[in-house]
Amino acid sequence: MKTIRAILGQIRKADQKFSFFNEKDRIMIGVSGGKDSMVLLYALNQYKNFKCVNFEIIPAILDLGFPGFDASEMVKFVESLGLKLHVVDSKEVYQILKTQQKDAPHLPCSICSRMKKAAINNVAHELGCNKVAFAHHGDDAVETLMMNQIFGGRFATFQPKMYLERSGIEFIRPLILCHEDQITRCAKEEHIPVFPSHCPNDGNTMRAEMKRMLKGIYSKYPMAKKNFFSMLENHEKEVLHYQDFFYKIERKDLSLHPVLTVKDSLLEQQLRSKLKINNFDDDRERFIIYHVNKPIGVLSMKITSNSRLICDLEFIRESKKNRENIIKYLESTLEHFDLAESVILEKSNHTEFYKTLGYKKARQGGLIKYLK
Repeated sequence: MKTIRAILGQIRKADQKFSFFNEKDRIMIGVSGGKDSMVLLYALNQYKNFKCVNFEIIPAILDLGFPGFDASEMVKFVESLGLKLHVVDSKEVYQILKTQQKDAPHLPCSICSRMKKAAINNVAHELGCNKVAFAHHGDDAVETLMMNQIFGGRFATFQPKMYLERSGIEFIRPLILCHEDQITRCAKEEHIPVFPSHCPNDGNTMRAEMKRMLKGIYSKYPMAKKNFFSMLENHEKEVLHYQDFFYKIERKDLSLHPVLTVKDSLLEQQLRSKLKINNFDDDRERFIIYHVNKPIGVLSMKITSNSRLICDLEFIRESKKNRENIIKYLESTLEHFDLAESVILEKSNHTEFYKTLGYKKARQGGLIKYLK
């Protein structure tokens, strides 16, 4: 079977799993000239003709100002597919990168990445696109996971799709279930032209180092490649320390467990239903209050630059002692880490009680206590 069929099948599977394509989508494809983006363009140009989907693709490439950049041959290939390649002048990126490089041996990749994403957002808006398709594949996701663990102390990789609320653009990665060797074979079999990278850092990045490291692992442990791919989606077997966070309030048998998992969310919803608290913002930090091992209440709050706003603090069975212990714990935590100047209670049915703890009416409503 030709590799293009396998890739189209993987795109279909990814679409069914992550819901990439919707009716009348206008999708900009970020083309670089490398094998991944060229195969993505070629494959989506076929995939959009399937009966199950109805979307439009618009290829675009950024001219970042790197020496030797020439998109003329890419333009010809894209035209042979019945499409038009939009070449976008972004030459200021290279000049800024050289300025930021200073005495470092390589250009700063992180700055380049941010600038490219900003430029891509602008181009997508100008072209009337609601989505941008990137050519990141499964091996890229594993490499990113490794880099975040080694250099960032995070167990994280990029998402198959991500909606940017401010710009109204959704990033999608249709090749997320594909392997890099599949993409290489497809480019050869379909005679898809691949153009050399003009990035001065090409081959000298941390990602290139991760590729070399993973190649060694796969050589020694062949099953690792399949398992690493499975790991990215294996939520049922995920066991990490954060799932057991219970911030202990010393000598009170109380603890605060952050709402982090689906199981936590379901329990929180049950508690909120009993307490008749139905509305809360997604940007709040949310906790379940435990007495020993029993959930007894909920807490939600926001942290700003100079205050901690307590939005909800409610118990299944009201206890002034528990309420006081929670409040004093939050105050002492803030003072210890010097994080805020005040604690604000957004609303409360316990005004007189809080006044005994030093809270006063705030101008903007609610109650406030200054810690400094």
